[in-house]
Amino acid sequence: MRKVKIGVVGVGHLGSIHAKIYQKLQKCSLDAVCDIDKSRLSEISGSLNVPGFSDYRQLFDKVEAVSIAVPTKLHHNVAKDFLEHNIHVLVEKPFTTTIEEADSLIKLSQKKNLILQVGHIERFNSAFSATKKLIKDPKFIECHRLSPFPNRSLDVGVVLDVMIHDIDIVLGLVPSKIKRIESVGINVLTNSEDIANSRISFENGCIANLTASRVSDEIMRKIRIFQESTYISLDYKEAVACVYTKDGHAIRKENLPIEKEQPLERELDSFLECILEHKEPLVSGPVARDALAVALQIQKQIWQKKNI
Repeated sequence: MRKVKIGVVGVGHLGSIHAKIYQKLQKCSLDAVCDIDKSRLSEISGSLNVPGFSDYRQLFDKVEAVSIAVPTKLHHNVAKDFLEHNIHVLVEKPFTTTIEEADSLIKLSQKKNLILQVGHIERFNSAFSATKKLIKDPKFIECHRLSPFPNRSLDVGVVLDVMIHDIDIVLGLVPSKIKRIESVGINVLTNSEDIANSRISFENGCIANLTASRVSDEIMRKIRIFQESTYISLDYKEAVACVYTKDGHAIRKENLPIEKEQPLERELDSFLECILEHKEPLVSGPVARDALAVALQIQKQIWQKKNI
């Protein structure tokens, strides 16, 4: 089987995990890692025994695909340069900082006939995969995504960093246009919003209530989906899913069997498969653009209200 020659740009916390996973996947060979932090680059390059470069442009003639895990403000320029050199791109979420930047990358990837995937990892969570086939016509969706202060990924607020995962999931579950968005949020430890809540009303009557925080004392990544005669509870963190159904006058609970897999490994393997088989990514540029557009609208509402 042909192996995809791949590189990773940005080997901080997340990028280094990308690199370690790629090195063990059968569909690729990890041919380069890159970071402007020469100490970090030396550490990861040495531990993986992979050539390291401090300038991502040095990878243009060495790889055919790349994972980009640099600060969000750099996503557009770095991804654009790789696409222009006919290199497939997986860029971490959030996709870009603006819709204009997202549209630019989508147009370029389509023109070049290249894979452009965005790292919305929850799409590859095994618990979500197990429940998705049971979700038919949701009426109400409740999402909670809470975590302690991360001390990283602080170049964006909690909406673009954390809530965007649930925005992407909700948009994928509700087959309807958005009617109204109402959002609130506050900053606590940074200059951006650290806690946010948004209520999204859809034209078909479904309502989604999303809460995200990065100043919680607990970690919670849960979604609850209510539809006629059925309630689905999903815990992304524990990869556990339960289905509650109406059984006469009683409620019957069923624990779904789940094969626990590493979501990021599934995501990266899917990226490689899309390249090798010329398939559309599960989270393509246009899909990620839709989530970004909603996230930016939520963030704008918060800023206008709180003057963050």
